[in-house]
Amino acid sequence: MTDPSPEWDHPRGAAALRLLVEVGGDHGLSAADCLRGTGLRDADLHQPSCQCEAGHEITVARNLIRRLGDRPGLGTEAGARYTFGTLGIWGYALMSSARVRDVVRLSVRYADLCFAFVRPVVHQHPGELAVVCDDSEIPSDVREFFVERELTKVARLLPVALGRHSRLRIETALTGARAQAVRDHAGRIEVRGELSCHRVVLDNEILDSPLPQADPITARELERQCARLLEFRRGRRGTAAHVRSLLLAELDGAPTMAAIAALLHLDPRTLRRRLRAEGTSFRELADEVHAAMAEELLRAGLTVSETAFRLGYHDAAGFTRAYRRWNGRTPGSAHPAPEKDNAAPESGMGRAARRP
Repeated sequence: MTDPSPEWDHPRGAAALRLLVEVGGDHGLSAADCLRGTGLRDADLHQPSCQCEAGHEITVARNLIRRLGDRPGLGTEAGARYTFGTLGIWGYALMSSARVRDVVRLSVRYADLCFAFVRPVVHQHPGELAVVCDDSEIPSDVREFFVERELTKVARLLPVALGRHSRLRIETALTGARAQAVRDHAGRIEVRGELSCHRVVLDNEILDSPLPQADPITARELERQCARLLEFRRGRRGTAAHVRSLLLAELDGAPTMAAIAALLHLDPRTLRRRLRAEGTSFRELADEVHAAMAEELLRAGLTVSETAFRLGYHDAAGFTRAYRRWNGRTPGSAHPAPEKDNAAPESGMGRAARRP
């Protein structure tokens, strides 16, 4: 059975989200501003056991763009914050690799462990090896943001791993100020913009060069750990996980099952059948996402009517019925409003109708 989900749609640690929140903080946004729509709190991101969905990163990127504008360089600010420590086992495996060729192999084989949204594909050419970074599966409204981030991450970290063998260049389809933003963070690495695709290019003659921090025994053990972690995360990539991730990423549009099925390139009946086989349904998953989001919005101080509006309900009464079904009590009793708002939340009139 063909997996219809994007390559990037897999669970991941919280490190990348922490960095995105830091970018927002540098521009005056609170963690709550950045995390709006994810159901997560800043404290969650600092728990070592925190596992996030890829859709959370997309949501935070959209929040940054919505609040700060789709400015060139915003993605590079995130990419410049990465360290090998941020990348965990995968990063340490690269640092322990014996040869440049091994760095390339591990980078591509275990790319799902490095928070990437591009899909790396290796192409061998006369005199050089190119890793093409396919961005076709990234949603168009955040595509350039994440391409900026990934290329900057490569430009900052790969030379550290390769040491004196860091003769490489970056080619990108980014243009103008966006290409320049990557260039500004690339140090001595050549960045060529306005090309047909995104590539990291290395000379063939350096591929078998030994690396300064090579440790074959450590490298083998770290690669085994990478393989186990990748197997674990891919084991959580059922259809339900894909639907949940897309619901989070598309929450503003209150997507229907037909809309989510279209994003997965499935007939709605096929999607329903697959979810049933996994012991769930579209409604259960939508309820799960809405319930988590409702708690976040109400904790943030929104009224019941405002929360209903944000989650796509026609009125507060419909949202209140759903909330009672999820939690066994009304949102008003779970999150008492200030005295001056006591009458408004349950009325369905509130301020939601006047929100932009």
